[in-house]
Amino acid sequence: MNTKPSSRASGHIVILTGSGGSAESGIPTFRGAGGLWGGHDVMKVATPRAFCAQPQLVQRFYNERRQILLTKEPNAAHHAIARLQKEHSGRVTLITQNIDDLHERGGSPEVWHIHGELLKSRCTHCGMIHACREDLGPASVCPSCHGTGRLRPHVVWFGETPLFLEELDARTRDATLFAAIGTSGLVYPAANFVHIARSRGARCIEFNLESSDGVFDEFIAGPAAQTVTAWVDSFLGHTR
Repeated sequence: MNTKPSSRASGHIVILTGSGGSAESGIPTFRGAGGLWGGHDVMKVATPRAFCAQPQLVQRFYNERRQILLTKEPNAAHHAIARLQKEHSGRVTLITQNIDDLHERGGSPEVWHIHGELLKSRCTHCGMIHACREDLGPASVCPSCHGTGRLRPHVVWFGETPLFLEELDARTRDATLFAAIGTSGLVYPAANFVHIARSRGARCIEFNLESSDGVFDEFIAGPAAQTVTAWVDSFLGHTR
């Protein structure tokens, strides 16, 4: 593993995390063996049209996911990334495709959730976003407008635009190092991040169980809890 930082080590690190990291905490991935989409037609549980047609089915699906999340804990990779954010002399931008809160519970001071957050609800009437740890259903009341049956999970469904893309594109253009962890980063629009970083001269590293198509400068194989922890230890050791 080549973990020695370059002369640009004090610069801006952009990290993109995906479902592989959360899977190591026991949260099933969407499309892997035994993944959460198993037994469900994606178009019936993860689109705005599905929510309009069968809101109780959609709510039940996400209620189950929310309760699973509340039983899980961050793993060593989450803690390592949080330590990098706190101890790196430069800037660290953490982008996640995951809708869980494991990065926050792992100590990360700033997390950009481009696909939303499962432990938040959004009102379809007033648009307000609220913390949510309980089940949602027809009787749920919006704390802001007090309407009933208007709350939905604050997650980005298929056909909806991921969040914060303009801000994160700008940050990625400033990166000196880009790391994709537990994701190939090859599905758009998230895939655009690595291409932006490469076009601006950033070194790009992929941490995953299997390599993608060679877009990255370096591939580090293995479970993120091991590889990312080792990489952060080495990186911070060389830059102190």
